Amino acid sequence: MDFATLIQILDSMLRLSAPLIFACLAGLFSERAGIFDIGLEGKMLASAFFSAAVAASTGSVWAGMACGVFASMVLAALHGAASITFRGNQLISGVAINFFASGMTALIGQNWFKLGGRTPSLSGDSRFLPLEWPLAETIGAIPLVGSVYSELLSGHTLLVYVALLAAPVSWWVLFRTRFGLRLRAVGENPEAVDTGGLSVAGLRYRATLICGLLCGLGGAYLSTGFAAGFIRDMTAGKGFIALAALIFAKWRPGYALFACLLFGLLEAIAIRFQSIEISGVGTVPLQLMQALPYILTVIILAGFVGRAIPPRAGGEPYIKER
Repeated sequence: MDFATLIQILDSMLRLSAPLIFACLAGLFSERAGIFDIGLEGKMLASAFFSAAVAASTGSVWAGMACGVFASMVLAALHGAASITFRGNQLISGVAINFFASGMTALIGQNWFKLGGRTPSLSGDSRFLPLEWPLAETIGAIPLVGSVYSELLSGHTLLVYVALLAAPVSWWVLFRTRFGLRLRAVGENPEAVDTGGLSVAGLRYRATLICGLLCGLGGAYLSTGFAAGFIRDMTAGKGFIALAALIFAKWRPGYALFACLLFGLLEAIAIRFQSIEISGVGTVPLQLMQALPYILTVIILAGFVGRAIPPRAGGEPYIKER
C-alpha cells in the first residue's frame, strides 16, 4: 500500500466515522444517565429523512438540518416519556422507535416525492459542501505533509469537524462541569441524587434530549453531507455499530472517539478493497468484504473488550420512595 492510498483510506475513515461518533456520543449521554437507548438507529434515520426532505423542498440545508434534529429530538422525548414517566421497558421502547422510523420515513417519502421512498438529489445550498482549508493547494505541493493537510484534513463538510470536536466537548461536559457530575450520578445512584434535592426525571430527560440532538446531527450528515439525498434505511445499522463502539469504549468519550474511528477504518478498508485476489483461493466475494466491518465488530467485542460494566442504574426506572 503506497502513501497516497493510505491517505485516501484515512480520508474515507473520517467521513464514515462522523455519523458513528455522533450516535456513539448520543448513547453515551443517555446511558450515563441510566437510560439505555437502542433506538439510536431510528432517530438517525428520521433525522436523515427530514433533513433531506426539507432541504430538497426549501433549498436550504440549514432548514433541513433543523427539521431533522427536531424530528430526532421528538423521538428522543417519546423514548424518555416511555422510559422515565411511564417506567416502561427501555429496550422495547428503543426497538419500537427503530421500527416506527423505518416505516414512517418510507411511507412519508413515497407520498411526498413519489420516488419509492427516496428524496430528490440535493445540490448547491441544499447540502453541506466540502470546506477547503486555507492554502490547501499551496501546501499540498509539499511532499507527505502537504498530502495530509490538503487531502486528509481539508475538504470535509462542516459536520465532520463538528463530530471530531464533539468528543472532547462531551468529555469536558461530563467530567468537568456540575451538570456532567449530576448526570453521571443519576446513572449510578439516583437515590442519592433525589436525596440531594435534584430531579432524577429532569436530569434523565435532559440526557435523552441531548441524545436526540446528537443523533439528529448524525442523521443530517448522512443525507445532506455524506450523501446527496435520502434513500430508504440509509443508516444501514450504524446506530447498532455505534452502540458496539460505546461498549468497546466502556462509556468513556475519548475511547468512544477511538472506537468509532476504528470501525470507520474497517469500513473504509472494506470499501477500498472490494476485489481482492488470494493466491490459491481466488477472488474474495464482494459480499464478504461488505460484511467484514460487521464481522470484525463482533470479533472485537467478543475478544478484546473484556468486562464492560455499564452504569449501575442503567435500564432501571427510578421509583421515588414515599
